[in-house]
Amino acid sequence: MHSRHGLRRFGMFAAIPLAVFSVVLIYPFAQGLFLTFTNWDGFEYDKFAGISNYTKSFKDPEFWSTLVFTAKFVVVSLVLVNVVAFGIALLVTAKLRSSNIFRTFFFVPNLIGGVVLGVIWQFIFNTALVSLATKFSWPFFTESWLNQTGTAFWALIIVTVWQMSGYMMIIYITGLISIEHDVLEAATVDGASPLRTLLAIKIPLMAQAFTISLFLTLRGGFMAYDVNVALTGGGPFRTTELISMHIFQDAFAFGNFGTGQSKAVVMFLIVSIAALVQVSISKRYEVQR
Repeated sequence: MHSRHGLRRFGMFAAIPLAVFSVVLIYPFAQGLFLTFTNWDGFEYDKFAGISNYTKSFKDPEFWSTLVFTAKFVVVSLVLVNVVAFGIALLVTAKLRSSNIFRTFFFVPNLIGGVVLGVIWQFIFNTALVSLATKFSWPFFTESWLNQTGTAFWALIIVTVWQMSGYMMIIYITGLISIEHDVLEAATVDGASPLRTLLAIKIPLMAQAFTISLFLTLRGGFMAYDVNVALTGGGPFRTTELISMHIFQDAFAFGNFGTGQSKAVVMFLIVSIAALVQVSISKRYEVQR
């Protein structure tokens, strides 16, 4: 009797969030998946197209070049964002008088919208750095980094690291301060060096923080759009388009709604597989405390 009453109460509380989840996520995803098998033109469809949209997508050379560019962007940003964020977390959790100021300073870029961030850094790369390079004869910035594919890639990386590191820093700070002080004190008594303590105690005990941060960075890298649009616009000659921007351009700029939707489904599958692999690998290194 009690269990039945408990299930009823659970159903009452769960019904609303489940309904919202279904309306906001499940139904649009199912509808989008269905439309990939039709000749949808953005407004309606009148026949089924089978897998022709997927065939056209896989035959599109720009789709593959964009995927390769995005994979490169995700791997590099994944490493640099987490290395920088973890380094900053170690810095601000040290016994420094101004650690709270540093935390605020490093977290602020995450509060700036991606479009605003892109416009700010576009001015820095196109105007500020070029002017300084001309004045002081700096060889690396005499020409805007956004004019060439190679340097534009690193411009995207720099802005992404600058924006995301502050958020990941908070996660790593939480992991660091959750480590019991007695464990660190015992390591110090045993004569462990700071580096040995970091590698053998701190990192293994905060592996869960790495799992979360890597997952968020991985997802953010694949879904990056606003900074890409505002900073490079996909240029020069669409060579710096990330996959999200490529899908948007294919659907809304060129009117290929069927292939655009099918590419979105393919991206969803790639991100899902990559995230599952990353989380499963990271979970193996988590220490049960």
